[in-house]
Amino acid sequence: MSTVSICQQCGACCAAFRVTFHGSELESQGGRVPDGLADHETGDLYQLRGTDYARPRCAALCGTLGESVWCGIYAERPSPCREFGARADFGVFEAACHRARSRNGLPPLPEA
Repeated sequence: MSTVSICQQCGACCAAFRVTFHGSELESQGGRVPDGLADHETGDLYQLRGTDYARPRCAALCGTLGESVWCGIYAERPSPCREFGARADFGVFEAACHRARSRNGLPPLPEA
């Protein structure tokens, strides 16, 4: 039995969506997200560096999509990343997960 989650093999969500979060999540504001990985968006909003490109890929994403990936700031990731999950609450995120996988040329996840 493997201890590697499907998310640790996929990573498509980290290379498909803009990750916008409130500035209070930045280290300099008492939060946990490293300031160096955030770009100012507007007002009090920031985004993870790399997620606002035509071909997004979070600067904290390490590894090869669809094979082996990990988040370089997993313990410090912002709330949108903490809330997104492929299997933990799959019913809520199933469509977004499938969209992300499709955008990155990966097949849909098999039925649980």
